[in-house]
Amino acid sequence: MLLNLSDVLGEHHRTIEQNVEVEMEEFRIRSDSYKILSKDSVFLKIKHVKDRQLEITGKGKFEFEIPCDRCLEPVKTEVVLDFTKNVDLDVPDGEQTEEMDETNYIDGYELDVEQLICNEVLIGWPTKILCSVDCKGICNVCGQNLNQGACNCEDTSLDPRMSVIRDVFKNFKEV
Repeated sequence: MLLNLSDVLGEHHRTIEQNVEVEMEEFRIRSDSYKILSKDSVFLKIKHVKDRQLEITGKGKFEFEIPCDRCLEPVKTEVVLDFTKNVDLDVPDGEQTEEMDETNYIDGYELDVEQLICNEVLIGWPTKILCSVDCKGICNVCGQNLNQGACNCEDTSLDPRMSVIRDVFKNFKEV
């Protein structure tokens, strides 16, 4: 969805306050896509600061279905958006100062809401997703989900150089 910024950048500098419905049904990162289970409308406030500088604030909430990092089971994960962006439309994207944010979502007098939201979801994306704190993951030999039960694979995860120490511990168990 494109939002016209001519009222904000025009002579009267009217502030835009609007609830925007997000149209995307899935979120893509590189070649992966994640299903959006629920989404709130995103409240955007765009106000003029000075010259061609804007302050964009937004609030919203999304719920995604993301696979667990250990066992690959789907996990419902909530991402809350609460951001403030300071943009200067006269400065090209690669030359911003620390106070200013990039503007790859603004083209002329139009703000691409979907691109802005994608950027903010990416910033708020969790680094580690687990179905539970004590998730056991999957067997690296057969792929069995170890949360659902043990597999019959031989435990080959130990370094063979440590076999002598393993034998010492086995000897102590027999005593």
